[in-house]
Amino acid sequence: MKTQIIDLHVNGNLRTVTVRSADTLLYAIRGKLGLTGAKPGCLNGDCGACTVNVDGWPMKSCLMLAIEAVGKNVTTIEGLKNTPIQQAFIENFAFQCGYCTPGFIMNCHSLILKHPDADDATIKEWLESNICRCTGYTEIEKAVKSVLEKN
Repeated sequence: MKTQIIDLHVNGNLRTVTVRSADTLLYAIRGKLGLTGAKPGCLNGDCGACTVNVDGWPMKSCLMLAIEAVGKNVTTIEGLKNTPIQQAFIENFAFQCGYCTPGFIMNCHSLILKHPDADDATIKEWLESNICRCTGYTEIEKAVKSVLEKN
């Protein structure tokens, strides 16, 4: 299959990568850019382990083609250094094995930005897009609420 060179704006930096038209954003950020925080889980959009933020919205990078991200701002977990939601996950023990954690943090970060007054129903709805097999979602909900209360 033919390749093409594209520019991706990732974590505030313009990065040039060579991709096939069928390459997913997940493949490009992990395999081409070496940003391994987004995890391959189900690879069909069910688990959310690969969630990144695209123009501020959570996106399952296994479902988005890399070429679709041209001209958009992509943020990976590596681009969220020292954000309140990361600290809240630590303080509320909102992780266990950690595999799904980057995807949850990315999703929760978008939730906080898009819905700074989110109620319990909104939080639960947003968390439904990600799956954790190790823990309940109580600690994750507490982490989100703790950040929202500080805003």
